[in-house]
Amino acid sequence: MKPLDQLLYDYNLTVEDLAEQSKLHVERVVAILEGRWTPSPQDRNRIAAALGLSTNEIIWGHTMDPRNVRYRQFGQRDKS
Repeated sequence: MKPLDQLLYDYNLTVEDLAEQSKLHVERVVAILEGRWTPSPQDRNRIAAALGLSTNEIIWGHTMDPRNVRYRQFGQRDKS
């Protein structure tokens, strides 16, 4: 199992290549790679198929800290 960005590197693919092969918009693929978008099951299936892998062979980690969106956006302090 590898993260999507590592798979692109290993397969020598660009974001544009993956977007074209998976039939997703480039912006969506970039957002997934940057951890700003959690791919839907359909997105995951399309991306995995484009790479010739199963969805279980890709690490789909969502890297954005949700506290950045909710608490820190409005200056609220984290109570943990």
